Amino acid sequence: MSDLISRLKKRAVEKRAPSVTIDGRILFLVDNADGVKRQLGGEDLPLDHGMAYRDDISTDEITPAWVCYYFDETLGQFPYVGFRAGGEFPIERNSIKNGNFGVAVSGKRRGKGSSREASPYAEKCAGIGLVVAENIERIYQQNCHNLGLLTTTDFSILERIRAGETIPLEFFLEGKDPVTRQIVEWGGLFEFNLARLQGKVDMAAPAPATTGMTITEKIFAQHRVVDLSRDKVGCDSIAIGDAGFFRTDLRFSHEYVTPMASAFFHEKVGKGEPVNDPRSIVFFRDHLTFLAMAMTPERKAQGLLEVADQLRIKQEEFSKEQGVTLHGETGHGGSEAICHSKILETYALPGQLIIGSDSHTPHSGALGCVAFGVGTTAIFNSWITKDVYSYVPETVRIVCTGKKPEGITAKDMMLAILATEYVRGGQAIGKMVEYCGEAVEALSIDERATMTNMAAEVGAFSGIVAPDEKTVEFLMRERGIDANDARQLCAGLRSDDDAQYVHTIEIDVSTLPVLVATPGDPGNGVPLADLGDIAIEIAYGGSCTAGKKEDMDMYAHVLQEALDNGQRVADGVEFWIQFGSQEVKQYCLQQGYLEVFEKVGAQIIEPSCGACINAGPGVSRRPDQVSVSAINRNFPGRSGPGLMYLASPLTVAASAIAGKIVAWDPDAVKKAAATK
Repeated sequence: MSDLISRLKKRAVEKRAPSVTIDGRILFLVDNADGVKRQLGGEDLPLDHGMAYRDDISTDEITPAWVCYYFDETLGQFPYVGFRAGGEFPIERNSIKNGNFGVAVSGKRRGKGSSREASPYAEKCAGIGLVVAENIERIYQQNCHNLGLLTTTDFSILERIRAGETIPLEFFLEGKDPVTRQIVEWGGLFEFNLARLQGKVDMAAPAPATTGMTITEKIFAQHRVVDLSRDKVGCDSIAIGDAGFFRTDLRFSHEYVTPMASAFFHEKVGKGEPVNDPRSIVFFRDHLTFLAMAMTPERKAQGLLEVADQLRIKQEEFSKEQGVTLHGETGHGGSEAICHSKILETYALPGQLIIGSDSHTPHSGALGCVAFGVGTTAIFNSWITKDVYSYVPETVRIVCTGKKPEGITAKDMMLAILATEYVRGGQAIGKMVEYCGEAVEALSIDERATMTNMAAEVGAFSGIVAPDEKTVEFLMRERGIDANDARQLCAGLRSDDDAQYVHTIEIDVSTLPVLVATPGDPGNGVPLADLGDIAIEIAYGGSCTAGKKEDMDMYAHVLQEALDNGQRVADGVEFWIQFGSQEVKQYCLQQGYLEVFEKVGAQIIEPSCGACINAGPGVSRRPDQVSVSAINRNFPGRSGPGLMYLASPLTVAASAIAGKIVAWDPDAVKKAAATK
């Protein structure tokens, strides 16, 4: 590896010019299909056009899952093809490239959802050089910076662009931390890292904390790269907002990202060059193993199955080239595991710093580690330096008090959190979420993982739960770690009493009703009792969020009660249950759950991300088709064109039996049993 570093130190690299000209037209992503179509037709809207901007434009809309089968400049043909305005999809293939747009403008929470770097890369390849929005999601904005795209939340720039002004680069650096400023100045993360290896950048020493530290700050301090040239890592304390590079314990990517990252590696570093420490890198083939079952005939006719298969081929080739572990497909369909499930089950340890190529990487925060999603460029660069750029985020404390009533789950708790004004208003974007309180302490590791996983839906940096005796028990039971060693791993991983929190959200779980998020956004949580009768055609239980062992306990509990009462899955309803890993499948086999699932009429699926990303059984096929699902997000088009309601595993199973969205009612079951 030292030979590679030596060669990289000799590469030529230059900063951007001190001022930039923004070429191309301005595209206003407004919530008005006609307004978008007029722009695509050649009309330049006035700056005071009076139309509302679309908020919450997710990466699923910028580059829907099928677009991400491409991993090169072909992506430039597709940005915004999933963008919805007024119920329509006004943007088609090549619309942006052919329209000569250089600026894209939208409202709040731009780039929420998946961490896929294919989205800003598609924008860049289509000619977009600047993203303007009221606020921008952390991973998406970092991906833009890493690729060399400029971003701002200052709308005053639009008038200057229309006037043809040359804009000082400093305009785009305002409010940025010192490292981000330099990444922008050098034109991207790889170029910055070249300059960093050559000693051309200003890497300030870690700023010490002035108060007690949160668990997150303690983990960041332990992993801070103080001097890359001397491999000096770790400091005693660290301040909120400190920005720098942090040594990773584990780096993982899946087949949507590994091929693009390997292409970057071959292009920028060189074919035949080795990655740094392949033992701490893990690849997964978990997203597209059931794609052939979900892809529409129209997509197949376009040759997209063959395009998507290139992702598998490229990842397998790079895995063999580099000697990296690949958890791939099994001989009986599906995959070994969804990446997040496997990382939690087999790899993650308390106190670690983990990066992954997926927004739901925070899943492993349930064990008390800092785990966060990054984009393709960050993954690719970590293969060289084994570290990752980050800042030390402020922490939002979410205190869940009270005793959880029977029938209330971690999913209900999360839907309540997502519906708070603070979260819905985007104020938690980029902040760490620390879950605590007696209701969280009472949860199992699996249920805690539901909450840390869905920190992605909060828009948070990540989510974490401080390790405790339940963590120790998990490490002993699932990993075979000695009790003393497990306690040692957890030692000191608590927030100090005088740690600083930017905000506190309190949820009284004892009064929490069963919740459901209505279609369009996970933040649309409402009491299920207020819904009225909503008939369903599809019920889906699975994904990293809801394919864990305890989720299977919930499905099985409700379904066994149904069998005991002579009930099966309602006529006209498809009920799909998908395991998160082969370990979960084996657990279900040992518990006798497979027989219960089959008898009641549920359809069982091998591990895979599947329907959660519109790539497996359980997706909707018509816009009017109604689903109730235990996955983590229900953005438009996420799992097909239909209407998706998010709910807990208990609610999903009960709804599958009833044929409509209902809560599992333990009292009703007991009464029914008593009258037999």
